[in-house]
Amino acid sequence: MNKIYQVYQVSDSTGETLDRIFLAIKAQFSNFECSTIHYSFTRTENQIDKIIEKCKKEKNIIILYTIVDEPLAKYLETGCKNNKIPCFEVLGNLISDFAKLLKQRASHKPSGQHALDEEYYNRIEAVQFTMSHDDGKIIKDLDKSDIILVGVSRTSKTPTSIYLANRGYRTANIPIIPGKNLPKEVINSSKKTCTVGLICDPARLSDVRKNRIQSMHEDRPVTYTNESKIKIELENSKNLFRKNNWPIIDVTRKSVEETAAAIIKISDIMKTK
Repeated sequence: MNKIYQVYQVSDSTGETLDRIFLAIKAQFSNFECSTIHYSFTRTENQIDKIIEKCKKEKNIIILYTIVDEPLAKYLETGCKNNKIPCFEVLGNLISDFAKLLKQRASHKPSGQHALDEEYYNRIEAVQFTMSHDDGKIIKDLDKSDIILVGVSRTSKTPTSIYLANRGYRTANIPIIPGKNLPKEVINSSKKTCTVGLICDPARLSDVRKNRIQSMHEDRPVTYTNESKIKIELENSKNLFRKNNWPIIDVTRKSVEETAAAIIKISDIMKTK
């Protein structure tokens, strides 16, 4: 029987960065069973003492941490070493390497990435824009979008849009409705804005739609979940995408993060043209 580890994530900020890094690490090990405990905003020796004391009472502990204050990070390292607790710094070497490369001292300011600067407010604006432009609610100002997503129902347009918004991209998503033409505003805006078509495997899309109807108690026509009809919907959407020279992404086996990464790559390429 494999060990079940307890991974303590100790951060001097929200812990979001550390959590993302750990998920990437965890994905590399198929037999890595663990539970995760978060200690965010850890900024005093007293807080660290309490964490060490708790670790001493447990088994199979691993500590990952992001603490930019050097003396405090050293204090945690020493405490773990004295108690034989595996402890790994996530960003320390990277920050020091960048300091050498840039020939300047790092600020070592906790929550530096969460500063209320122009970039932060741009992300907030992007989220607001994206929420108001979800599912084609507003189309009159699509030219203000950074990205436009187009696809038939349940092709992950909304979750992908929200993820992109949190990355700072003003994203509008437009549904393709059988028997209806796309608004001319979409076609016109796509000439200047990065527009991407999303598709999905028909069988998978049928299952997603069925689950949606059951969970939301929606009243939809039978054709909505009919796989043969869905194949026609998707084929028509692909023809539309090709006609307008829009890149196509198949979201069937992609996570939202993977789809968003592919879209960002397309957007970056368009900017260089």
